Amino acid sequence: MQNEPNTPQTTVSRRQFLKNSSLAAATAAAAVNFPAVLHGQSSLKINAVIIGVGGRGGGAGKNFLDAAQQAGVEGKVVAVADIFPGQANRGQQHFGLSADRCFSGFDGYVKALEVPGVNYAILAAPPGFRAAHFKACVEMGKHVFMEKPVAVDGPTCRIMYAAGELSKKKNLKVAAGTQRRHAPSYRETIQRIQDGAIGDVTALRAYWVNGGPIWHRGLKGNSDLEKQVNNWYHYIWLCGDHICEQHVHNIDVCNWVMNNEHPVKAWGMGARQMLGDQPGEIWDNFAIEFEYANGVRMHSYCGQIKRDWSGVREAVVGSKGTSDPGGSIVPAGGERWRFRGQNVDAYTQEHVNLINAIAKDTELNEAKNVTDSTLTAIMGREAAYSGAAVDWDTMLNSKFAYGPELLYTDASKMQWGPFRTLKPPMPSQHDVFKSPPVVAGA
Repeated sequence: MQNEPNTPQTTVSRRQFLKNSSLAAATAAAAVNFPAVLHGQSSLKINAVIIGVGGRGGGAGKNFLDAAQQAGVEGKVVAVADIFPGQANRGQQHFGLSADRCFSGFDGYVKALEVPGVNYAILAAPPGFRAAHFKACVEMGKHVFMEKPVAVDGPTCRIMYAAGELSKKKNLKVAAGTQRRHAPSYRETIQRIQDGAIGDVTALRAYWVNGGPIWHRGLKGNSDLEKQVNNWYHYIWLCGDHICEQHVHNIDVCNWVMNNEHPVKAWGMGARQMLGDQPGEIWDNFAIEFEYANGVRMHSYCGQIKRDWSGVREAVVGSKGTSDPGGSIVPAGGERWRFRGQNVDAYTQEHVNLINAIAKDTELNEAKNVTDSTLTAIMGREAAYSGAAVDWDTMLNSKFAYGPELLYTDASKMQWGPFRTLKPPMPSQHDVFKSPPVVAGA
C-alpha cells in the first residue's frame, strides 16, 4: 500500500531509510543465531541424506550439522550415497552411519532417499548428475540443498526448470550453493545497488581467474566411464567446463544485481593452453561478453592458467558511481561506503536459512536463479566453443546432450560399461549446430 501524502513516512530521508534497513538486517541476522528461543523450533527434526560424498559433500554435511545446531533444531545425517563404494563408506567415518546406510552405485541416491524419515537432501555429486538427482528429490517430496552448477547443457537445464516449478507447487524449500546470496556483505550491498545507490547499472565485470592450472587426478578406473567419473572436473558432461563449475558464482552475482534477470546473448573466446595432453576435454580459459535484454553488458573472464595476476570478484558500473558488490560502493563525487556489519560463514548460513524456511514455512526456492546462472555460463561456453554469437533460447531449447541417454531419462539405471572417448572440442568439430542454429553476429 502506498503512503498517503503528508504522512510522516514520506518525510524519511533515503539515508535514514537505509540506516533503518541496515538495523533491521542486523536484527534479523542476530535472530538467526537464537531461533529456538524466538521461533520455538527445537521440536523440528531434520533427517538429511548426502548424495555425493566427495570433498564438497563431506563439507556440506558438516555445514548442515553446524547450521542445525545454530537454528536450534535436531539435525542428523541418516544416510549417504555415492557412485563409488569407497566414497559412500566415508559416511561411517564422517557421520557415524552403519554400513547399510551407505549406499553406492548409480541407483544409490534412490535408496538413500527411500530411507524412512528423510526430509532433507544434500546434492553434491558431480554436476552432470544434479538434474536427475534434483528431479528425484522433488518427486519424492524432499527439501533440497544442492551445490552449483546444476546442469551441463540445455536438456539438463530443462529438467531443472521443470523440477523447480514442481518443487514450488509442493511447497518444498530449495537452497543452492551460490553462497554469496547468503552473505550479509553481498546482501546489503546489492540491495543498495538495486535501490539506486549508483544510479542505473550500465556495465558489469565478473572474474574467476586463478593463478595455476586446474587440478588433475590422473586416470583411475577400469573403463572410460569410471575414469571420467573419477576425474569428473575434466569432462563437459560431468562438470560443464570450469566456466560453469566455478565461474557460475560470479555470473550469479551479476544476474542478482540485474534483479535476477539473465543475459539473452553471448559471444567470446577461450582456449586449452596449460592442460595440453592431459586426459579430458575442458578448456582452461574463457573471455565472454554477455548482453542483457536492456542492453547492459557483462564482461566475464575466467581461467586457470599461470599468470601474473589473479582475482575472484565482481564489479558494477552505474550512471552515478561504481561498486564492488561484495561490500563497497563509491558514489560519483561522494564518500565511499563499506559494509561494516558482521559477516558469517556463508557455507553454513545457506543451510541455516534453508532450515529456518522449513521450520517457519517461509519462501525460499533458489532453483530458478541457480539454473538461470548455470544456463548463462553454458551459453557463454558454447559461444566460445562455436566461435559464434549464441542466444538464450537456442541454448535453452537445444537438443544436444553431452551425457549418456540414461542421464536424462533414468540415471539410476546407468551401469559401468563401454563409453565414448572424448577429445577437447574445437569450433570446427563442435556439435552445437545439430540443435537449432545459433544467431550469427554480435
